[in-house]
Amino acid sequence: MTFDSTPVSEDSLPEYAPVPASSLGPAVNDQGYYVGQVERNLYWITSGVYQCAFLTTPEGVILFDAPAFLGHNIQRAIDEIAHANDTSNKVKYLVHTHHHADHGAASSLFGSDVVRIGHEETRRLLLRTDDPRRPPLDETFQDSRTLEIGGERIELGWHGSNHSPDNSFIYFPNHDALMLVDVINVGWVPIYNLNIAVDIEGYIAAPGVALGYTWSHLISGHMGRLGSRDDVVLHQEFIADMVDNLKEVLTTFDSRVYYQHYRPNMWASISEHIDEVVRRACAPLSQKYAGRLAAVDNDSFVWSTAVAIIETMRLELGLGIDVHP
Repeated sequence: MTFDSTPVSEDSLPEYAPVPASSLGPAVNDQGYYVGQVERNLYWITSGVYQCAFLTTPEGVILFDAPAFLGHNIQRAIDEIAHANDTSNKVKYLVHTHHHADHGAASSLFGSDVVRIGHEETRRLLLRTDDPRRPPLDETFQDSRTLEIGGERIELGWHGSNHSPDNSFIYFPNHDALMLVDVINVGWVPIYNLNIAVDIEGYIAAPGVALGYTWSHLISGHMGRLGSRDDVVLHQEFIADMVDNLKEVLTTFDSRVYYQHYRPNMWASISEHIDEVVRRACAPLSQKYAGRLAAVDNDSFVWSTAVAIIETMRLELGLGIDVHP
């Protein structure tokens, strides 16, 4: 099999709308990270694309996720804060939000004596994957667990599958913060297929669950700034508009022409039908959310998200699926 090896010319690359200033965060340093205070002794780290968080305590540092693309910068950020505040820089606990490598493959950098904690399904999936960069968990929980470490209270919650089957909520009641990863990309649209969600209905419901907690600061796992409750509401509004548009177009659009024209090529009929529904449903979103959400003009992201939702509507909810007379 031969692949196209022609170099890509910069002149041939498409142009996209400017990123709204509200979608960007603080500038990273020369090493490629920014570390900031959330509340008191809770801090967050970002590369501009990936995020994690940590608590400094008398019993050592509690780290929340270990993204691969932050890697050794995680310890550098912890060292920076520890030096400034004269606290321990030793990571003693690592709490995983879920099993995915992009958010956990730097776990092994913190040694074998770290206590790793997460959902029981996270442990099962890590054992199945057997990635030496992501050692299995030492302690797990099923639906909820409260950690009391170094005088700090952390509430772990699992509310069903969403982005992944094990994706968990981490709540910091004494720091006015919530960590929910890979659901809301603060200030941005979801990437492909609704952030590669394995459970579309669970993903759509997750922001509502997040708003049921009391918090002001959201650590979302991605992009360059902390989120707010308004960011979650904006995300919900965007997804709700997409869902409503898809429902309307799917149930009113006459698609018979595709199935008559392309028969017996059913794949051509279906692709042309669904692509047209998606095009019509998504067209108003670009104008409505321009300047409010970054990448709303990126058809690859917006359209693939719409396809994921429309297939859930059809296959799981039965919308547009009629029983033959």
